[in-house]
Amino acid sequence: MRLGLSIGYSGANLEIPIDRIKRAEALGYDAVWTAEAYGSDAVTPLAYIAAHTSRIRLGTAIMQLAARTPANAAMSAATVDAMAGGGRFIAGLGVSGPQIVEGWYGQPWGRPYYRLKDYVEIMRKVFRRESPVSHDGHEISLPYHGPGEAGVGKPLKSILHMNPDIPIMIGAGNEATVRLTAEICDGWLPLGLTPDAAKEYLPWVEEGFERARAKGIDKGFHNFEVVASAHVDVDSDVKAALDRLKPEVALYVGGMGHRNKNFHNDMMVRRGFGDAARRIQELFLAGHKDEAASAVPDEWVDEKALVGPPARIKQRYRRWEDTEMIDSLYVRSNQDEAVEVMAEAARLNAPR
Repeated sequence: MRLGLSIGYSGANLEIPIDRIKRAEALGYDAVWTAEAYGSDAVTPLAYIAAHTSRIRLGTAIMQLAARTPANAAMSAATVDAMAGGGRFIAGLGVSGPQIVEGWYGQPWGRPYYRLKDYVEIMRKVFRRESPVSHDGHEISLPYHGPGEAGVGKPLKSILHMNPDIPIMIGAGNEATVRLTAEICDGWLPLGLTPDAAKEYLPWVEEGFERARAKGIDKGFHNFEVVASAHVDVDSDVKAALDRLKPEVALYVGGMGHRNKNFHNDMMVRRGFGDAARRIQELFLAGHKDEAASAVPDEWVDEKALVGPPARIKQRYRRWEDTEMIDSLYVRSNQDEAVEVMAEAARLNAPR
């Protein structure tokens, strides 16, 4: 199984851990992944990282659809890929949530399923340059037709001769979107995939493959990359490591979305932690963030993360490695030691 390194999105100050990234590349990590919410963007840091590395792939996990038109997302991806020497960029996409889409970007939430479908299809057309790009979609059309149009838009073909095979992935966790991802994309950035949860997602992925094959497209796990993620925290005190991860869980389960539309909360309920999910949200929305973090069950965090002494992390890593549908695992950690321990767990380098 391949490893990646996630650097996420920035806090108040933008700091790109370039030495950690270069070390990961030297150890044999396959990719570095960025993210965006409502601060730093996901693409620009990858251009900087590309200038300081030579091989490691450059992925977004994820670019938010509302932040860019599909043509601009394709332009951004192709430009960085060309600057990096070609064959290195991975365009990971996602819808984010209605609070960010409408509150930050000023875009309608609309019908995310169809927006994703239109978005991916337009990006493919831009990358491949087979003809001037036109698209008559459910959510997005090129040229634009609608309120305020001048009526003079025309299909265009990219001036830049782009890499036509830049992989497109979607970050998804619900049944319909996972099926769509398996049908139309090159890979999947799963929301909440763990070794124990793989059986929940597998039928959805297989259904997506079947849809593609029904259209004459060769599709299966042989040409579809599943990139899971896990927090990694090296500490001799397992409880302390778990506790450090709980505030982020409380943020996403309790406050990342509307009370009645929170994908992270829904997933926790679906996995049998409904009482905890409701309590976390109740406390977080009431402003009791510390209490919300304390309400996160240890078992929930431990299932989704790799924490503790190096020996425990390496032993528990085997569960991820033995999960057949997972091709790659990206490490979410601010610890240099975690990068080393995970390389050892994946046998990318000699034991310490």
